[in-house]
Amino acid sequence: MALSTRLASPLQPILAALRRAAPGQRRGLSAPPGPGHTLDLRGIFPPLTTPFSPTQEVDYARLEENMCRYASIPFRGLVVLGSNGEYPYLAPRERLEVVSCVRRALPRDRLLLAGSGCESTQATIELTVSMAEAGADVALVVTPCYYRGAMTSAALVQHYTEVADASPIPVVLYSVPANTGLDLPLEAVLTLAQHPNILGIKDSGGDITRMGLMVHKTRQEDFQVLAGSAGFLLASYALGASGGVCALANVLGAPLCQLDRLCREGRWQEARDLQHRLIEPNVAVTRRFGIPGLKKAMEWFGYYGGPCRAPLVPLSPPQVEELRGTFSTNGWL
Repeated sequence: MALSTRLASPLQPILAALRRAAPGQRRGLSAPPGPGHTLDLRGIFPPLTTPFSPTQEVDYARLEENMCRYASIPFRGLVVLGSNGEYPYLAPRERLEVVSCVRRALPRDRLLLAGSGCESTQATIELTVSMAEAGADVALVVTPCYYRGAMTSAALVQHYTEVADASPIPVVLYSVPANTGLDLPLEAVLTLAQHPNILGIKDSGGDITRMGLMVHKTRQEDFQVLAGSAGFLLASYALGASGGVCALANVLGAPLCQLDRLCREGRWQEARDLQHRLIEPNVAVTRRFGIPGLKKAMEWFGYYGGPCRAPLVPLSPPQVEELRGTFSTNGWL
């Protein structure tokens, strides 16, 4: 019997009952979760960086220190082993140890999303099961992309369906074309939204029209759309997104949670003013300077950033000054 069949068969009736209860209701800005709903993803999730020592070993003590500082910010939960966690550079053993470390330090009322996407379906299933055993509440599964020319909608639907069938925890799709060169096709997302164990999608592409269509076309499903960047968070909320997984939350977590609150309260002018101040810093720690920039900025706000793992290199002194200027001119330093 296939692994997916063995794992899925006892789960499917329960999962289906959870997902299909109260059809037609979904968690948008004005639709609070009701009985029978699955996990509520409304709110802000920082995709944690992975702290390394000067010798580029995972520094679990520093990770716990950052967790203690984040505990005072009203995040909905945390994401580990995403793009900002330098996931491709971690050994399988390290990935599981990071999940276990964060789970021990994270309050039980906050969700832990863990990246478990691999290039093969079989490896993704195996790692997803291991992530669940290590304490993850949700599996964040990035699109396989090495053979991107063969990753048709049909291939991706089959991949995610088999993973979701086998996963003992809910699955969130993860589309990050800037890193993978592959956008999860809209038609594939709409098909997968009907799966009882697929909870939603983190979309980092920044195509607001596409995100609006996802929300609109899945309104009869219990499917939640998460903005994958702080730069278009307000626009995503205006179209009905549930929350955001934002790299900038590692640095400016409280302001991003404030933006989340302003949107939910309908205070759109205040939200717009705050969003404007977040756009340039967000670009700086994502597209402009990437993870080295993000880790450097974390240090200015009391967190441990530290080095990246090679082949990523630290910023040059002129780049550091440009990064600092971006935060300063927008009133954050």
